[in-house]
Amino acid sequence: MFTYRPSSNIIVVTGHYGVGKTNVAVNLALDLKKRYRKVTLIDIDIVNPFFRSADNEELLKENGIRCIFPAYAKSNVDIPALSPEIYSVFEDDGITVFDVGGDDRGSTVLASFSDRFAKSGYEMLYVVNKYRPMIEDPHDAVALLREIEMQSTLTATHLINNSNLGAETDRSIILSALPYANAVSELAGLPLLCTAAADESLDGDVPNLFPIKNITKCLY
Repeated sequence: MFTYRPSSNIIVVTGHYGVGKTNVAVNLALDLKKRYRKVTLIDIDIVNPFFRSADNEELLKENGIRCIFPAYAKSNVDIPALSPEIYSVFEDDGITVFDVGGDDRGSTVLASFSDRFAKSGYEMLYVVNKYRPMIEDPHDAVALLREIEMQSTLTATHLINNSNLGAETDRSIILSALPYANAVSELAGLPLLCTAAADESLDGDVPNLFPIKNITKCLY
């Protein structure tokens, strides 16, 4: 079973639209809180107003996780209004997880903090899902990663395999996506950090299984 022990206090979660970044980010924050005293989750998705970490604010706060969300999160107003409170985490001694908007367009906001990331250090986790359109081919998944890196001015450090089909996911769906994840890892030159799945019985069949709960409105 996978246990995440990051080498940096700053963790950036990014990837293609609909791969389940938000669910991965929320689960990571909840898991990290088991081992670290201070954990913060920052939602900087200024692209998609529908699937946001802010939807899980109550759960996160119940677990002692500090939340920083856009000013108009959980409303029908979709205005890019990031909280200046974000700057404080770069001077903090706690762990911070950034939930980033999809694709290169969603990652452009990261560039505005590039000097802070460079100074503090970071890990950037690229989430992939074999069953999402436009990245079913490993080469396309890597091409998108390069676009995200270019727009964000950050470099990915690890890969997370979150291949699933939502409620239709079964063992065969998870297992059949492992070669895809390994191919993306090899092409991108990134270590495969873990495979996220809701089925804990896959432990032993799936290397570095990260058991997650489907606690957001989007695909897990």
